[in-house]
Amino acid sequence: MNAEPRLALSNAAWRTDGSVPRAAKRRRRSRWIAAAELGLISSTFSTIVSQLFAARIGRDAAVDWMTVASIPARDWAVSAEPSWSAILAGIAFHQWADFSWALVFFGVLGRWTADLRPLTILLLALPWAVFSSSMEWFVLVPLFPFWQPLFTLQQPYWIGLLVHSSSAVMYPLFARLRWTRGAAPERDVRFTSAWTTGALAVMMLLGVVALFGSHGYEPPWMGRDRDADQTYIRHMTAHHAQGIELARIGAERAQDPHLRKLAMLMVASQSGENRIFETWWLSWFDTEMPDCNTEERAAMPGFLTQAAMRQVKTAPADQFDTVFVETMSKHHAGAVRMADQMWHSGGDLRLRVMAHAIRHEQQGEIALMHGASGIAAVATAFRNMLGDNVN
Repeated sequence: MNAEPRLALSNAAWRTDGSVPRAAKRRRRSRWIAAAELGLISSTFSTIVSQLFAARIGRDAAVDWMTVASIPARDWAVSAEPSWSAILAGIAFHQWADFSWALVFFGVLGRWTADLRPLTILLLALPWAVFSSSMEWFVLVPLFPFWQPLFTLQQPYWIGLLVHSSSAVMYPLFARLRWTRGAAPERDVRFTSAWTTGALAVMMLLGVVALFGSHGYEPPWMGRDRDADQTYIRHMTAHHAQGIELARIGAERAQDPHLRKLAMLMVASQSGENRIFETWWLSWFDTEMPDCNTEERAAMPGFLTQAAMRQVKTAPADQFDTVFVETMSKHHAGAVRMADQMWHSGGDLRLRVMAHAIRHEQQGEIALMHGASGIAAVATAFRNMLGDNVN
């Protein structure tokens, strides 16, 4: 067949009644194979975007991948410093999940979705991201089949939504993958070519921003009250430093193995957040961060006295877990109040977004220390994400 008939076939692939001519059907590939290829593309794009963009909104990507790895691997994945094995396991599990959702959308539901045009797919893919991320956050991870409350209580829902959305925006490429080489309708080829170019441009832009960020050059501060934002960063950094010290004690002395792992997660998450605070401070304000004085520390909600810290360090082994949970819960509650105040302030949007995640994470860890699981954990996480705690 020469080029002209093949082009005519591509442009005449769709009849006015929406049906596909028999000749065109022979030029289409299996929707399952196309969906598998799309799943590999979309999940890889999502992984790269998540890795490059995480620090821009105050997320430590390594800690997030470790938390994802804990869904199937449980406590094995959790450590005070995310290991490469846990990070790779988290990335692999994330990619498997995104891959599976693509198979569901274009394979299981392919009777209705496999022959849609790229723009129609895009319009459906974004609501699909809401649905799939909601299913994971509310049901599949905390309830059946994984019964792992840590992910839902530690990460607010919007993080998963952003990740699923970055995967779903690649779904329009299916309209081209569905056809054998050279047989896709010309207008779909143009759309998907432009879409691919845009996706590559986004990755390059995020890569450049991440490269500058790794050398201490983040996009400039954009808040409304410089002093307030500086005070928050200084205070939360000092508060986290004490929380890390307390969590390290728990990681060494806790009798319950799950509590030890949870203490390690506290070390990892707060250490990662402090590194981001330090990077932002140096980038935004071009000076060393001043330490908090004694009066400032005493005025911070939940900041522990030296006597309270000694009580934890010297607690008898058979009483340690109870003392640690009570003390860390008080410390976390103070951090939640501080983060809530930032969330409701006019501070730099990145600080506010990060503060919202911190308040969710620390309230979730309080619930985990008290044994939250199942439907109760989901309800607690939902309240934590939406509730206000400013007093």
